[in-house]
Amino acid sequence: MGSPHDVMKMIEENDVKFVDFRFTDTRGKEQHVTVPATAFDEEFFETGHPFDGSSIAGWKGVQASDMVMMPDANTAYLDPFYDETTLVLTCDVVDPADGRGYDRDPRSIAKRAEAYLKSSGLGDTAFFGPEPEFFIFDGVEWAVDMSGCNLKIHSHEAAWGSGEKNNGMGASGHRPSVKGGYFPVPPVDSLHDIRSAMVLTLEALGVPVEVHHHETASAGQCEIGTKFSTLVQRADWTQILKYVVHNIAHQYGKTATFMPKPIVGDSGSGMHVHQSIWKDGKNLFAGDGYAGLSELALHYIGGIIKHAKALNAITNPATNSYKRLVPHFEAPVKLAYSAKNRSASIRIPFVASTKARRVETRFPDPAANPYLCFAALLMAGLDGVQNKIHPGDPADKNLYDLPPEEDAKTPTVCASLDEALNALAADHDFLTRGGVFSKDWIDAYITLKRGEVTRLNMTTHPIEYEMYYSC
Repeated sequence: MGSPHDVMKMIEENDVKFVDFRFTDTRGKEQHVTVPATAFDEEFFETGHPFDGSSIAGWKGVQASDMVMMPDANTAYLDPFYDETTLVLTCDVVDPADGRGYDRDPRSIAKRAEAYLKSSGLGDTAFFGPEPEFFIFDGVEWAVDMSGCNLKIHSHEAAWGSGEKNNGMGASGHRPSVKGGYFPVPPVDSLHDIRSAMVLTLEALGVPVEVHHHETASAGQCEIGTKFSTLVQRADWTQILKYVVHNIAHQYGKTATFMPKPIVGDSGSGMHVHQSIWKDGKNLFAGDGYAGLSELALHYIGGIIKHAKALNAITNPATNSYKRLVPHFEAPVKLAYSAKNRSASIRIPFVASTKARRVETRFPDPAANPYLCFAALLMAGLDGVQNKIHPGDPADKNLYDLPPEEDAKTPTVCASLDEALNALAADHDFLTRGGVFSKDWIDAYITLKRGEVTRLNMTTHPIEYEMYYSC
């Protein structure tokens, strides 16, 4: 654990020139402000750094805009991308009116979720292990205005890449086919060295990495698997991972995206989230029930299934999320659980040790704000435990290929962000227990996201020209 004294020593030993304060906004994007190291001292850990909260989407209005960033000494690392030596500190956002974590600050919400778990007596630690997938493109262009809209992805690795030029020459010919990108060696996997650079950078910043590989889709879909940790730290690490992926890709002259569905006709990017609850050093998800799960773990699953549609507004927060969550296209849309079966929305991975027993929620995607996503999943699961919500029988059959009558009876996740926001508006009491999420946050979040839905709904799409121009 780091201390303010350790941070000051780090600044001195590394001849740090600047200190970068960072926090995460509602949409999940990091924001920052920088002060010279000469103007930074230990007092900042007590007083914080003030800023205007009204400029952050979904936050306070100008009539009550004063906010304070409170740096967390445990999060200090040296930024690998700035020209001048800069130390980064992740911050909680505090409302100076009461000195408490701001009720719309995602990291403060995540901390309250951890505190609620302890206060419930059900456990003392929640472990999370997300698997965010992403794409690395050579370039991307888009335009949206009154004259029309267009989108073009450039990728030498894409299945359509025979038309992509390489320094004026023809393309190499080595590329993954549609849904053929899982695990090929180079030169088909052309991004190995970039991912390795990302991994080395992550490890240098204190984020332990377990694996990296090409993912299923063509056009540069990748995954870097990092180690599980406690809820807040794992969300911190996810933000660092996104920052590193974006910037290493940029250094290589490419561009990375965590959009759930950036290309048409191939696999989208998910963020499977592994979860378990521990108490006094014991994994409470391990038992003698189905797939080695405890009754508590089954009830946790029941809570997630019950609240899945409301969760979608947070775990799948983009209009683009629902272009991935489409039935009959191998997406985890069926609200069922199963051991090994990857067609279910909740999977119980096979593990050799009871310490590794966990559940894997498969419908979230990497557009999600990790602080909000993990906190919401925990609150849904705890509601299932507290109310003994059983998830029903497991689904050990292929849910992608059910008979029509059985398929119609199997519940699914939401089909649109609009549906998910309606579900959240109707079902959010489980989130507000213990003051983890506030009703004020929920209302502000729904308003913010409805603006995105409206903007998309009002924008004429090229495919509408194809379908309706000659009507």
